[in-house]
Amino acid sequence: MKKTIVYLITLMPFALFAQNNNAPSSKDIHDIKITGYLQTQYQKAQSNGIVSFSGGDFAQNSDSRFMIRRGRLKIDRVDEYSNIVFQLDATQNGVNLMDAFIQLHLPKVESFLLTGGLFNRPFGYSIIYSSGYRDFPERARVFQTLMPRERDLGAMITYKPQQILKYLSADLAVINGSGLTARDYDSKKDIVANLAFDFDSLANKTMSLGFGASYYGGTVRSNTDTYYTFKDNGFVALTNGQNVGKNLKRTYYGANLQFQFDNPLGKTSFKTEYVEGTQPGIAASTTVNGPTASTSFNNQPTGNLYLRKFNGYYFWFTHQIAKTNLTALLAYDVYDPNTEVKEAEIGKAGNNTTTGDIKYATLGYGFTYAINSRIKLTLYNEHVKNNPTQVNGYQEDLKDDVFTARLQYRW
Repeated sequence: MKKTIVYLITLMPFALFAQNNNAPSSKDIHDIKITGYLQTQYQKAQSNGIVSFSGGDFAQNSDSRFMIRRGRLKIDRVDEYSNIVFQLDATQNGVNLMDAFIQLHLPKVESFLLTGGLFNRPFGYSIIYSSGYRDFPERARVFQTLMPRERDLGAMITYKPQQILKYLSADLAVINGSGLTARDYDSKKDIVANLAFDFDSLANKTMSLGFGASYYGGTVRSNTDTYYTFKDNGFVALTNGQNVGKNLKRTYYGANLQFQFDNPLGKTSFKTEYVEGTQPGIAASTTVNGPTASTSFNNQPTGNLYLRKFNGYYFWFTHQIAKTNLTALLAYDVYDPNTEVKEAEIGKAGNNTTTGDIKYATLGYGFTYAINSRIKLTLYNEHVKNNPTQVNGYQEDLKDDVFTARLQYRW
């Protein structure tokens, strides 16, 4: 028992550092280190072929599946002046590059860190938080839509004071804006800024508090002479030959809060994040499903762009029951891709709205059980709700709930 306690105590600084995807497994100087995790799971959907943010869409004639959700292999090295991180993801869909970045720092100027390569966009809290440590199976729908696969190519400077204001950290990144798997399709670059405060030892070390704010400023290139803006309960077409090659604004503003409290009943945590802004998308069609219409583009969009005002948020509540290895989970998230239209008006003749404007809310609940320090079992159900619209097939709530049973091993 004593050996186990000592092991967990020595592992804790490593674990806290590893929760940040934009970092090596440990900040201590070390030669090549290999870490990673494997998530294998079974899922049951409410109906066949649903569009899902719980690991991807289901096949047309299937409502259940086994899958490897994530199979991460991370290789990193840290020396006096630099860090290097290289991470792969291997699943039934093949092997993909996830992270590949170099970080430079000076021994006498430890407050600054320069990162270059492929890394997580430093927006908010959940984007850079590792999926290997997150209690909930997936990130909220709003962040999966705005920043698919989380990563992008670029350069970033990080400022984290070592003494005064050591609870502060700030990131400023310049990125392509086209995401993880794509090359930049125009000459414009996007800017991401994040400011975070973390107080991890309040109330005699029984309480921690974190909060922050984020900004994303970018553009999406128009490939046609027409784009749509929202006015008087509908989209209005703006047609001009000069619109070809025009860069339309893509802007996000975010705020986040995290709170954890150790109490006689166990360990309770609450996390929330809110984001709003403008998202250039396209119209949903027979070949583009609703959620895809407002997803950030990996490649040059060929159709007319639609400028949508959006917002989204999530609430994550967890409670580790007493001193057991059982943790209860409760979550609620909302993504509204078009805050300027009511659901009852979507699909109305003449207003040019489509399923790409539908709001979704997800209630999730379940638990995790830590079998040991490396193996975790998660049972989780998601109830997804959309309000009735005038679009055929969307006059009532879709049957798109998903149950997930996941086993994870981390090393």
